[in-house]
Amino acid sequence: MEQSILAWISQYGYFAVFFLLMLGIVGLPVPDETLLAFSGYLAFKGNLSLPLAFAAAWAGSTCGITISYYLGRTFGLKLIHRYGRYVRITEEHVMKAHAWFDRVGHWGLTFGYFVPGVRHLTAYAAGMSEVTPRQFALFAYSGGFLWAATFISIGYFLGERWKAVEGEIHRYAVMFTIIAAVALAGYLIWRWLLRGRESSTQRR
Repeated sequence: MEQSILAWISQYGYFAVFFLLMLGIVGLPVPDETLLAFSGYLAFKGNLSLPLAFAAAWAGSTCGITISYYLGRTFGLKLIHRYGRYVRITEEHVMKAHAWFDRVGHWGLTFGYFVPGVRHLTAYAAGMSEVTPRQFALFAYSGGFLWAATFISIGYFLGERWKAVEGEIHRYAVMFTIIAAVALAGYLIWRWLLRGRESSTQRR
């Protein structure tokens, strides 16, 4: 399966990157990170343009996660009951994603891309939670931007070595997520302390 997908990218270029990522985000068994890293490698080789490869990847992930969001918003669990087995998604998977989404809020849409098995479900959970389209777009599309840029960069800057670290791609994803989460928490705490100081100053 993986070799066929890489062959499609080599043959059809940007169109394959776009459609395969869109289908992968919706839930079909597509090795998304490997696809992105390979696209970056092809850009390193000069077979693809780096900006166009990134644009195709971002557009594909954006379309895929938007489809999942509106499916969750429109059909909820009814669709999972009927068709979930065809894309290996169960009600239990969705409910776990829903609970995870409730814990981390809208940032789950942004950083859920980097957690294996979660990016396929966070948008669906967001739709079920009736997150507004504007909020969804802000957090989900920025996450898609970061995710696509990260793994395309891995393939581009590693060059010929990208295949050697393919098995480590998920580890890189988890590490990036942890670093981003810590940075975000630090920023939010800093903003909270700053607002507290401003309120104290105004009271005086």
